[in-house]
Amino acid sequence: MAKFEVNEELVRKLADLLQETGLNEIEYEINNHRIRVAKSAGVTTVAAPAAAAPCAPKTPTAGAPEAIPAGAVTAPMVGTVYVAGEPGSPPFVKVGDQVTEGQTLLIIEAMKVMNPMASPRAGTIKEIMITDGQPVEYGEPLLVIE
Repeated sequence: MAKFEVNEELVRKLADLLQETGLNEIEYEINNHRIRVAKSAGVTTVAAPAAAAPCAPKTPTAGAPEAIPAGAVTAPMVGTVYVAGEPGSPPFVKVGDQVTEGQTLLIIEAMKVMNPMASPRAGTIKEIMITDGQPVEYGEPLLVIE
C-alpha cells in the first residue's frame, strides 16, 4: 500500500473553510484516502485514516436501499434537508418536473447555514427519496434525475 502523506496546505484550507462556513466538520476524499477536519468546543482537529487505510464503501443501514440508483443526486454534506424555500411554500421540485443544470433542487441546512443544492444536470425528476425536515448524511441519495 502506498504511503499516504498529509497535505498540510489542504488541511489548512479545510480548517479555514470550517471557520468561514460555521460548519463543525468537513471531509475530503481523493484517491481512496479520506481527510476529516472537525472542530469540537472551539478546537479544530484533523483525522486521517490509521495507516492510510483505503476508504471503504458505506454499509447500508437498516431500511436503507442496498445501492444508490442510477441518476441519483446525493447529499454533499451532513445536514437537514428542506424541499422549499420557506415553510408553507411550494417545493422547489416534484416528481415529473423538468429541471435545468444549476436549478435549485432543495436546501441543506448545516450549522444554521442554508446551502441551496443545484441540479448537476438537466433532466426529469423521477423520484424524491427524502422528506422535508429530514436529516441526511454525506453521500445519501436525495432524488433521481433522468
